[in-house]
Amino acid sequence: MKIITTTKRVKKDNTTIGGKMPKYHSNEFPWYAPSDQTRRDNAIQAAKLMMNAAFTAPTTGGVDHNECELLWGEEEQEELAGKMDELSHTMGNEKTQELYQVEAVMAREADCILLVGDTRSRNTPFDADCGFCGGAEGCAFLYSRRKTSMGQIDSTDQSLSQTPIDGPLCGAHVSNLGFSVGSALWMARNLMVDARPFMTMGVAAKKLGYCKKSALVVGIPIAATSKNPFVDVHFNYPAMNMRSVVDSARKSYIITRQFGLDYRLHSSKNFKKNSDNNKED
Repeated sequence: MKIITTTKRVKKDNTTIGGKMPKYHSNEFPWYAPSDQTRRDNAIQAAKLMMNAAFTAPTTGGVDHNECELLWGEEEQEELAGKMDELSHTMGNEKTQELYQVEAVMAREADCILLVGDTRSRNTPFDADCGFCGGAEGCAFLYSRRKTSMGQIDSTDQSLSQTPIDGPLCGAHVSNLGFSVGSALWMARNLMVDARPFMTMGVAAKKLGYCKKSALVVGIPIAATSKNPFVDVHFNYPAMNMRSVVDSARKSYIITRQFGLDYRLHSSKNFKKNSDNNKED
């Protein structure tokens, strides 16, 4: 059972003062084991070190540009996965739809998810006039597509917010984000935890309000399990994943038990004896 506390004061008799009752959530499956929580806690510690690695990665100009958040917990990961399922039907692209649906399962199966964002690529470009943002005019291309005041980009401008990523973005800072993600993955490799970067998780997390200052976010799910849950997945993974298969087996097992005889009146020895006699006949 998960108890979610509220900001309201709660008396000892579980009544609230000027507010509503705390939210109690309980479910029967998947099962919870304290030993498994210990393993997950270890993965969370690894994710915190990965966050440090992202911050200390080399950057163009040596200026700070990262924003990180660590997401874990059944409710939080389910919320992210649910947003990814929702986005899979709104992008209008069949290939993108499959990516969001498959990687939503991975968001559920991860021990935790590290979100790494870049805070400068949209509002404070590197101003090297390199054209790396995609425009022939150099930085003028990026500035011309934003509202500006005294040469500064208005961070409140949402004129292009209809797109999954609000571009154009400064290519130099986007590259810096790549260095940060790569540094975090290097740390994961050295800490012997499985990790893989996903843009789909970053887009969904951004829409849920994570990494609010960043225009571009990458999600890195982390797991400390025997089998890496982020590779070698079934082609129909949204339906054929571990949780759905185990839950289906539970359903079938419970249904077949309803047809069994009472063990106090019909022992397993008698059942086996009757089965052997039927085979001889």
